[in-house]
Amino acid sequence: MNQQNTTTSKLSFLDRFLTLWIFLAMGLGVGLGYFIPRVSDFISYFQVGTTSIPIAIGLILMMYPPLAKVRYEEMGRVFRNWRVLGLSLAQNWVIGPILMFLLAVLFLGHIWPNPDYMAGLILIGLARCIAMVIVWNELARGDREYAAGLVAFNSVFQIVFYSVYAYVFITVLPGWFGLKGSTVNITIGEIARSVLIYLGIPFFGGMLTRFTLIKARGREWYESKFIPKISPITLAALLFTIVVMFSLKGEIIVQIPLDVLKIAVPLLIYFVIMFLVSFYMGRKIGADYSQTASIAFTAASNNFELAIAVAVAVFGIGSGQAFAAVIGPLVEVPALIGLVNVALYFQRRYFKQAS
Repeated sequence: MNQQNTTTSKLSFLDRFLTLWIFLAMGLGVGLGYFIPRVSDFISYFQVGTTSIPIAIGLILMMYPPLAKVRYEEMGRVFRNWRVLGLSLAQNWVIGPILMFLLAVLFLGHIWPNPDYMAGLILIGLARCIAMVIVWNELARGDREYAAGLVAFNSVFQIVFYSVYAYVFITVLPGWFGLKGSTVNITIGEIARSVLIYLGIPFFGGMLTRFTLIKARGREWYESKFIPKISPITLAALLFTIVVMFSLKGEIIVQIPLDVLKIAVPLLIYFVIMFLVSFYMGRKIGADYSQTASIAFTAASNNFELAIAVAVAVFGIGSGQAFAAVIGPLVEVPALIGLVNVALYFQRRYFKQAS
């Protein structure tokens, strides 16, 4: 009993200072990449095509516990709530891409002209989140079933429409603003592979675990014994992934901080606007806090794995487009962890029955 209380207290301590751990992980990653450049070379050795094996493992482990908690048997209610579903789809596939495009054109097309960075930023805006949003939603106490359902919808839309969106937003539309477009050739199969790796594996792993263990040991054992055992994996994998991501670009972050800042400014504005607008609209349509949080984080997050993979495959690993895509998650992580705290404040301030 004492051991269980100690464990609970440790977990609450970790949760309480989560923002601190994340910033420490970011600092450690940058320090490793800058002071020990061979770390980046070592990590890059474990890469297949455009997929970084350490990052893929970190993301899969990070997402597995939250997806194992999802009550898949209750997900029918997600797809029956057309107001929430319609709002999420509009935010993700209409408002989000257009907002990122306009910010990219404004900041990297006119204020700080750099067509390569502009194209990389647009690629990020077109890649709707299917991975880390599960963790942000979990930390903000969002609705797991809604998050899983919305992510599943995003995955299907991403496979079908990403290549079309890339053509329209990167090749066609820049010309309307007096800018030069770029040609993006990406197949549906390449997008499907990214979705399968980063969402399919943890999604089906969590689903299989839940149905198998509940059948074998019962729901009470699964919820009270198994889930608490695997929950800490999320935080450990998140911190590991952050250290790896930041160490890969630690040297560049220190050497050309102004370029990083030029990409970070429109990204930060994007994350904040998408989050606040989605939160406001979710509350307006009558969604409760957990549903509103899921809508907001799904809309504000992006699938940086896909954006990086496309940028590297189409423009090359040393391109400005790839650099901008890599900066994406380095800005998203601190921005979204900050918005987790904003969401929890909104929960206390505006949702009386929030738990």
